[in-house]
Amino acid sequence: MARVFVTGSADGLGQMAARRMVEDGHRVVLHARNDKRAKEALAAVPGAETAIAGDLSSIAECKQIAEEVNALGAFDAVIHNAGVYLQPRRIATVDGLPQVFAVNTLAPYLLTALIRKPKRLVYLSSGLHRSGDSSLKDLTWSERKWNSSSAYADSKLYDVILAFVVARKWPDVLSNAVDPGWVRTKMGGPSAPDDLDAGSETQLWLATSDDSEAMVSGEYFYHRKRRAAEASAQDERTQARLVAECEKISGVPLPA
Repeated sequence: MARVFVTGSADGLGQMAARRMVEDGHRVVLHARNDKRAKEALAAVPGAETAIAGDLSSIAECKQIAEEVNALGAFDAVIHNAGVYLQPRRIATVDGLPQVFAVNTLAPYLLTALIRKPKRLVYLSSGLHRSGDSSLKDLTWSERKWNSSSAYADSKLYDVILAFVVARKWPDVLSNAVDPGWVRTKMGGPSAPDDLDAGSETQLWLATSDDSEAMVSGEYFYHRKRRAAEASAQDERTQARLVAECEKISGVPLPA
């Protein structure tokens, strides 16, 4: 039996994965952006241990989420599921960052750095990460003209880079990235063509299974199959730069 923390588990793939893990007998802690949503999450996933509320777009609230998770004790896995999709304009957070970058990239970085090391880490990415800008110039879109699809693709490339740098720096932790496919969720929309059930399967498999295929690190998966990620994600200089930029923006270093 595993104990797993799942960000963004009030609905969508996060809720589906959480519900399936509870049904399989695992202990699951949910997360939602505020108290109201946290209560809704608990109602939607009967048997979940508890739900933590906090806005992932805020650096201060990410730190508070990490404190609350650590106060609950050790976890076997953390699934960084939460994310925002296409935004027609640069929506600034309380820290002045674009919300897409803050939620999709900086929050997983902060929670990785601040939550006590679990045995496994799973980062949700997207096939669109291959269109991301590997130069890592202007992560916060302060100089570039806003482009919603490019901002999303960038953030998902950064998630893969983060998964891979953690796999390299923390050999005692299994760290992988997942493309759940384009599925019919609030984010994906009603016309998404991929299998909804399969969309949540890989992350819970990587978080809880003792299958030898799941007990790996530094890999990118689609529907439980390893796929090649964008090559720059494996570049150590690119990895180091992303970590350095996230530390500069947040003031939080990634532990060695």
